Amino acid sequence: MKNCLRIPRVFIPREGFEKWAVIACDQFTSDREYWKRVEQCVGDAPSTLRFILPEVYLGEEDDARIAAIRENMYAALENDQLTKLTRGLVFVERTTRTGVRRGVVASIDLEEFSAEPGVAAPIRSSEEVVGERLAVRIAERAAAPLEFPHALVFYHDKKDRVVKMLLREELEQLYDFDLMEGGGHLTGWFVPDLLAEETVQMLHCKGEPTFAVADGNHSVAAAKAHWEAIRPTLKKEELAHHPARFMLVELVNIYDPAIVFYPIHRLVKEVETEAFCDFFMKNVKCRREGNVLIPALPAGAECVRKTDELCETFVRVNGGTIDYIHGDKALAARAAEEDCAGVKLPAMDKNDFFPALKGGVNLPKKSFSLGGAKEKRYYLEGREISYD
Repeated sequence: MKNCLRIPRVFIPREGFEKWAVIACDQFTSDREYWKRVEQCVGDAPSTLRFILPEVYLGEEDDARIAAIRENMYAALENDQLTKLTRGLVFVERTTRTGVRRGVVASIDLEEFSAEPGVAAPIRSSEEVVGERLAVRIAERAAAPLEFPHALVFYHDKKDRVVKMLLREELEQLYDFDLMEGGGHLTGWFVPDLLAEETVQMLHCKGEPTFAVADGNHSVAAAKAHWEAIRPTLKKEELAHHPARFMLVELVNIYDPAIVFYPIHRLVKEVETEAFCDFFMKNVKCRREGNVLIPALPAGAECVRKTDELCETFVRVNGGTIDYIHGDKALAARAAEEDCAGVKLPAMDKNDFFPALKGGVNLPKKSFSLGGAKEKRYYLEGREISYD
């Protein structure tokens, strides 16, 4: 079995964790008020807010923002805002509305990752990667000396051996604080070198793929593209250990009780409601509740694929747009609006996740959600990705 993980030397802030940690850049993309509140909360304090480009601002002076990120990272290093830990992992506990989610912060080897359809790899994307979404992320990474990741990567450990082992150990606590904007609570402990080696070995469970990106597919794909651009410029002896070859992520057991798969429903807008419902119901047996259709299809990738195929076919011929809705009540409310209809999808079963990716298969886009925006990963730990 290939070793897909590396034990990093992680940076954490010297102080001020409450203002340091901010939500992933791809959240609240239509809510400028959220990001304005974060800006006000942070003020002049050191913060990962200075190291990211929130996607709500994409297309607005991207080059200038990326240049500022680079300068802010160098300033953090030069002004001694960061502590570089010795070689090891970070064991984290995140309290959200679904419970306490436990994870391990480690580096993945990007040589072992693939998002290409049909390519089996030890570390797989879980959803299709859209090429046009990568350019800014690649440019941002290429300019940066550090990375502060938000990607969550699943491993599969039904007996939860890794977490049970780490809970038995007396580990040094690194941080313990409430996250801003209702993000819950976060606690982290340092896992030293020798115990980290044992942990890494245990994380490599049998199966194909061994690991799969749960959240942050485009971020991991951008890191891989950046590495592939650097690789041809290196000497042979540099290839094995160059920092850009690796990416810091949080590894989470898919069987963690706090990991809940939620469906993402489909809403078609600006269409003739009855015409859409008739078309859909002629192709798939459904139960209808108001303007919401409930397909008689088993939960999983094929249900999502069939639904998307029919929605896209109808819109392509008749016009309209497709939206993605979280929550049954939200779907019912939106579908009741004029010229709208909804398709309610079942939640994917955890046990089907890894088998669905076998052989390099990607799930359809928006196949599942791990919860609301506030439950996504906050930036905290960092790592060097260049020798500048």
